[in-house]
Amino acid sequence: MIMKKILCLVVIMASMSMTAQTKTELLKHFEGYYKQMKNQGDVQGVINAMTHLNVLQPSQQRLDTLAYIYVSEGRNLEALNTIGIDNNATDSNISTEVKALALKALNQPQRAVIFYEVLFQKEPNSYLAYEIADLKTQTQDLAGAKASVDYGLANVKDEMKKAFYETQQPYDVSMKGALTYLKAIVLFNMNKIDNLDQAIGLLDEALVMDANFNLAQISKDALQAMKAPKKE
Repeated sequence: MIMKKILCLVVIMASMSMTAQTKTELLKHFEGYYKQMKNQGDVQGVINAMTHLNVLQPSQQRLDTLAYIYVSEGRNLEALNTIGIDNNATDSNISTEVKALALKALNQPQRAVIFYEVLFQKEPNSYLAYEIADLKTQTQDLAGAKASVDYGLANVKDEMKKAFYETQQPYDVSMKGALTYLKAIVLFNMNKIDNLDQAIGLLDEALVMDANFNLAQISKDALQAMKAPKKE
């Protein structure tokens, strides 16, 4: 009876040793696979490797990185499925940024602005102020949008740029010009009659700063059309 128990214990210990050895070998394999895929620039390969590594050795840092890769590839639902959409006090900066970017891309401004504001609280800057103002304009929190625009303009640096993608060829404008454009939009939405001329004036200012600012030109044309007398 004693020998039988000893034999069972030996078998269990041997099995555990083999399992540990197999897991170690798998970790080494996928670590090597991850490095190779990264060197080759194979994004899907990197995702596959990191997913396997996380199954073998779960890590929140690895999940955050995986979600960031997904969002960088425009795979926003997969990014959120990886790390969730809750605002947790323990979230890393990467996790918060991923949630902000993915929710904005999925046209969820009310949810996205929460994460942009968390990022802003940690490191306030004109870039984040613009994003917050834009999202708050979409949700009609115009007072909040104006406050963010004002902060952005008060703290903007000459070298700051903002990219726009509404044309086939993306283009950059100065962040000051972008914030001035957004200030015009916020002001117009606050009072579409009394603030019309002032909004057009701000759009003119933005176009003086950046003559290639297509979105500002489109907005100015639309507002000027509202002033044009209606034909009988």
